[in-house]
Amino acid sequence: MAGTETAAERVFTPEFFQDPHSVQAVLRAEAPAREVVTPNGLRVWIVSRYEEAKAVLADPAVRKNSAGLRAAIARNRADVRKAPNGALDLSQHMLSMDPPDHTRLRRLVTKAFTARRIERMRPRIEEITAGLLGRLSAGDEVDLLDVFAFPLPITVISELLGVDHEDRDEFRRYSNSLITTTGPEEARATGSWMATYFTELIAAKRAAPGEDLLSALIETSEDSDRFSERELVSMAFLLLVAGHETTVNLIGNGVLALLTNPEQLGRLRADLSLMPGAVEEFLRFRSPVNMATFRFTAEPVVLGDVTIPAGSVVLVGLGSANRDEDRFEQADRLDITRPVGGHLAFGHGIHYCLGAPLARLEGEIAFRGLLTAFPNMKLATPVSELRWRASVPIHGLEKLPVVL
Repeated sequence: MAGTETAAERVFTPEFFQDPHSVQAVLRAEAPAREVVTPNGLRVWIVSRYEEAKAVLADPAVRKNSAGLRAAIARNRADVRKAPNGALDLSQHMLSMDPPDHTRLRRLVTKAFTARRIERMRPRIEEITAGLLGRLSAGDEVDLLDVFAFPLPITVISELLGVDHEDRDEFRRYSNSLITTTGPEEARATGSWMATYFTELIAAKRAAPGEDLLSALIETSEDSDRFSERELVSMAFLLLVAGHETTVNLIGNGVLALLTNPEQLGRLRADLSLMPGAVEEFLRFRSPVNMATFRFTAEPVVLGDVTIPAGSVVLVGLGSANRDEDRFEQADRLDITRPVGGHLAFGHGIHYCLGAPLARLEGEIAFRGLLTAFPNMKLATPVSELRWRASVPIHGLEKLPVVL
């Protein structure tokens, strides 16, 4: 069927946010792609099946540059409202660029954000994890997101970038605002706050450089004259938000998966050497990023019997692809011994997540620490009472009450 023949549907309902996997299973069964309408009135195409999702993520005809995307969004809005001001100040990062600009920025960030720098962080991540767990006691009833899943990655990425400790809770609030369904005024205020903060932080780092990643990016920029000021601000924003959101939800979603699958929890507790594979399975089973960030088609894209027209906005369903039975046997079952590899939790192609090694490292240390410190942890509330954040891109809990 041609894309123009497909009637747009409203998929992003409150029920979708609470149980996206049921909705995505229907989408996969019906078509490789479907045109829908987002909560703010934007017509987008969702790609739900694994093979098609992987193909779109690597297709040079499906692009991400901010100017082209803004034009595509304007054409596909169900009303005439403009995008909120402020967000555009943060769009000049590699996730919103195509080659050659993407290639240039990714090379510069990779030069500073090396595998050696990440591995050197292992002792510090272990120290932060131990400190957070050391403040808790067996028998405590806590919101695990609040006391552990958020503080760990936001502390790690803040120290990596050189962000002051006292600013971290405010970043959590603004980051949550960015990825949930908010109105234009709130989005504008959030974008403005982030842009102002990072502009001032970069100025301070330039005046007094440190050993942090942001100082290294500034030094790289000054040596090669390849980062503009706007690009530096946008990259700092991307690294901070992306650097903690994925890991927060990897920890929260993974703990919930274990606590609702006691047989798998028992196997992992009995053999912690299974941890690397278990983390990969948590990433697949309840992907922290449900939908990849917006793309647009520069020309028609054919997926099986569906044609997505040129100038369309596209969302790639990473969470849906990771539950595709044609790719993963018994895809709706948690299996920490499943053969590692193939999931799309960190994307695919040129925009594959640069921070994936750091997220994996934090995940392994976090789960090992939790299971060692609190082997009898259990949910403090029925699963049916847990609520998921009303976010299109992110799949994460609002709270995770547990008894340690």
